[in-house]
Amino acid sequence: MQIRQILQHLEAWAPVAWQESYDNSGLLVGDSSAEVKGVLISLDCTEEVVEEAIKKGCNLIISHHPIVFSGLKRITGANYVERTVIKAIQNNVCIYSCHTNLDHAPKGVSYQLAQKLGITGQVLKPMRGALKALQYYVPASHEQVLRDALHAAGAGNIGEYSSCSFTQEGLGRFQPSAEANPHTGEANVLSEVQEVKVEMIFPAHLESSILNALKAAHPYEEVAYSIYSLDNTWQEVGSGYLGVLQEPLEPTEFLAFVKKRLGLQALKHTALPAGPVSKVAVCGGAGSFLIKEALKNQCDAFLTSDIKYHEFFDAENQCLLIDVGHYESEVMIIDAVHDYLSKKFSTFAVLLQKSEVNTNPVFFS
Repeated sequence: MQIRQILQHLEAWAPVAWQESYDNSGLLVGDSSAEVKGVLISLDCTEEVVEEAIKKGCNLIISHHPIVFSGLKRITGANYVERTVIKAIQNNVCIYSCHTNLDHAPKGVSYQLAQKLGITGQVLKPMRGALKALQYYVPASHEQVLRDALHAAGAGNIGEYSSCSFTQEGLGRFQPSAEANPHTGEANVLSEVQEVKVEMIFPAHLESSILNALKAAHPYEEVAYSIYSLDNTWQEVGSGYLGVLQEPLEPTEFLAFVKKRLGLQALKHTALPAGPVSKVAVCGGAGSFLIKEALKNQCDAFLTSDIKYHEFFDAENQCLLIDVGHYESEVMIIDAVHDYLSKKFSTFAVLLQKSEVNTNPVFFS
């Protein structure tokens, strides 16, 4: 099995197209055509993690955080980033990162954090601009074949519903030139054909494969179609997660509950509210950009990390803000990636390993 086969399944879950513009997800080091010897899954990729991969016979590291975040102008070993890359290259170890694309993915980082707290609900801020619509015309005789081909390519899925489309019957007209090779009609003669206009939604990142499927299965030499972007939100894809606890907790009980579930020594928070905590929003990693979303949704508490001093004021005494630490809010994604790949490659599961290196750079004394 080649490394690219592992990566294809990861990108089916968390397409690289879903990453933020500032991010650097994807294959960062190595050759995706290499044969897989073993996979090591970690939150970060450091020199110690690469050394662990070498010792365990793994030639692919899947990390959440990208070791190469901004551009490298030279690789001389002057810092830990350069040394990590050099060690990986010297030992033929590939490094792949699933960062903000995995934050946005269904059952991604924030969902996994919510699961640790027993929270069920939905995405806090669904993504916009990730959906497009396809409209095309096809002879009624080929409608079903073409729809099936497009559904197989990934079009027509809306939430828990698949094979979704809308059709409208009509009369198509065209006149082939002398140089044309028409499926129906004759050169220089105006033809009329019973056609169907079909519309269906699709993920924007699949546009190329959707168009290939359309043109391959369509009987016409020239396919009439249009694609337009949608402002619709994608309810299963986006930032953060919002839900309710299995039972309401008093603020002090909730803090103790969070510490126990996440294995925390300490956490930072705003003043405790007077009432119980029931509706909770979470965001793995640095999620202060979602404070306003939590307030808009009238959350009792919002749990994330990397909240700055002045951002704690943004709670306006309306929501309990909790900073649990960056590593602590995301480390559970290691288990999720391992479980996902184990199900996709059941016969290969023995070669999937979770890193034993604690890459958290923050300590409490």
